[in-house]
Amino acid sequence: MVYRTSCNVSGKEIVFETGRLAKQSSGAVLASTGETMVLVTAVAEKKGREGIDFFPLTVDYLEMTYAAGKIPGGYFKREGRPTEKEILTARFIDRPIRPLFPKGFTAETQIIATVLSSDGENDPDMLGINGASAALHLSDIPFAGPIGAVRVGRVEGNVIINPTSLEDSYSDLSLIVVGSRLGIVMVEGGSDKLPEEVILEAIFKAYDEILKIVEAQEKLRELAGKPKREIVAPTEDSELIEKIIATWGERIGQAVTIREKLPRRDALNQIYDEILSSVEDAEHRRLEILGYLEKLEGRYIRNLIIEKGVRVDGRGFKEIRPITTEVGTLPRTHGSALFTRGETQALVIVTLGTSSDEQKVEALEGASYKSFMLHYKFPPFSVGEVKFLRGPSRREVGHGALADRAIQYLLPNDEDFPYTIRVVSEILESNGSSSMATVCGASLSLMDAGVPLLEPVAGIAMGLLQENDRIIILSDIIGDEDHHGDMDFKVAGTTTGVTALQMDIKIQGITREILTEALYQAKEGRLHILGEMAKTLDKPRAEISRHAPRIFIMFVNPDKIRDIIGPGGKIIRAIQEETGTKIEVDDTGKVVIASADSDGALQAKLAIQKITQEAEMGKIYMGTVRKVTDFGAFVEIFPGTDGLVHISQLAPERVRKVTDVVKEGDSFPVKVIGIDPNGKIKLSRKDAIGETPDF
Repeated sequence: MVYRTSCNVSGKEIVFETGRLAKQSSGAVLASTGETMVLVTAVAEKKGREGIDFFPLTVDYLEMTYAAGKIPGGYFKREGRPTEKEILTARFIDRPIRPLFPKGFTAETQIIATVLSSDGENDPDMLGINGASAALHLSDIPFAGPIGAVRVGRVEGNVIINPTSLEDSYSDLSLIVVGSRLGIVMVEGGSDKLPEEVILEAIFKAYDEILKIVEAQEKLRELAGKPKREIVAPTEDSELIEKIIATWGERIGQAVTIREKLPRRDALNQIYDEILSSVEDAEHRRLEILGYLEKLEGRYIRNLIIEKGVRVDGRGFKEIRPITTEVGTLPRTHGSALFTRGETQALVIVTLGTSSDEQKVEALEGASYKSFMLHYKFPPFSVGEVKFLRGPSRREVGHGALADRAIQYLLPNDEDFPYTIRVVSEILESNGSSSMATVCGASLSLMDAGVPLLEPVAGIAMGLLQENDRIIILSDIIGDEDHHGDMDFKVAGTTTGVTALQMDIKIQGITREILTEALYQAKEGRLHILGEMAKTLDKPRAEISRHAPRIFIMFVNPDKIRDIIGPGGKIIRAIQEETGTKIEVDDTGKVVIASADSDGALQAKLAIQKITQEAEMGKIYMGTVRKVTDFGAFVEIFPGTDGLVHISQLAPERVRKVTDVVKEGDSFPVKVIGIDPNGKIKLSRKDAIGETPDF
């Protein structure tokens, strides 16, 4: 039996269908809008994994090129490793659903969202999130959903829900908002320095539409839902827990107040080792006991903050950790900055390149090119660990994308600054908010490189603790506050407004009041951080680094392109070798000259000007006689271009014979006195006597 439900979201119908495809999965939904269709399956093993202390959830999002009527590039002509876009979308699906699985559910679970059809207008990402929720909700897998997701744009001041690709290209806002009946559960996106009140309006307009999506999924479950599995909550050894509290509780409470991260962790580990050594059969119960200890640690930390009003590192709720900044840290890079906030430190490096360094991005909508790239690296030594170095993790990709988004709206356009820009953030220490340290360090590093940012930008991570009616919002959270808290809310922006935000929660939803308070408290902290950064560098340097390539842009007549390139590229190669430059020419006549040596770039520019220049009326040129005739002399005014100096234009007085005045090889100033429709040039020697050539 095939079942369908639908809802109308801002004039667009979202359809959920089940019972026709992938029927052997625990739950399968085909979600569609327009001609975009995403199949989402959810499967969980029948038995839970023993001996683990985490929920083994895997989420994959696959954009099949056939969905857009295309064949993959490359040798094998099939889809390969996930693209950055697919990784980010998989994270969008994972983050809001992960907290909605019950404690004690340890069955291996996999969500696969496959884009089957793409019309290029309707966003498959949102269908992936909504389809995943629907598949889980109607399946037998325990899940405290459903949730709904929409994308929000804003064009000319009007908020648009699920904008088309065309509308999105004109939007100054791009947010993904996810919610349940209990409130907002995730926000991700960026804006063009919009104020907080505009962001809040967009989020809660989106929430009204989200409730329609939630209702459609609830109806689908009524039609086709399976009975949920019974999950027996894990039992706790209350006797052991009481013993731990009685014997070691006071020491644990004291240890969590140690302000430095590593000494605090060392003190807690020492206590935990003592506890493990005192328990019989501890080797087989290690994960169980460590789970108790982690919960106790969280209880002590939350109690410290909520009941005593003291944070782990001794700060006030709104207090920002000490900040130190420096720029020009690395002498041979194009731009560099070291940003340190408490025990979090980012070394951020900028490299400037030419258009040939742009990144080609293949997507269902077609290929595009990125001239700005931000790469975030999180090596294990930053948290005092030893691990294999591999490619970037999904977390690293996600953090880099967030920082990238925070900077995007502040970059100059290609016409004003024709460079490809790569930013690399090396996290050297981490105790919370390393992605926001990346934003701050990137801002300083870009300005150090001479990139004309519209404004400096900073970021801050906010936290939340909610116990019954007690709500505490924390500014600039550290790792333990993130781990044991209820929200991680990152906000980046300038003094003008917000450029990026990302919110994840561990509870089932937050209210408008909490989100509003958190956003404005984040603004207060952001402005403080910007003030600290300005003490080191408050605006871009007037010139780019002496080690960065110099780029000159000139435009020539497209008909002259073949003259620049020459037979087999001979001429352009010669200019590049002689001047030490890199020259790029496109079909429109745009010529880009890049060189680390400004003198070499200028020489190349002059060489191209000589090749491509065209005679101008009234201009004085230094000409060379190439041929003498009875009626005048043909004079070359620049390579490849000559004109005729008629005998009557050779001298002020009457000339009886051309050779009485000039001969082949002579050089002298000439003036352009005529250019006929066929391009023939008339020159005068007599009008240029005593004049200084313009060229």
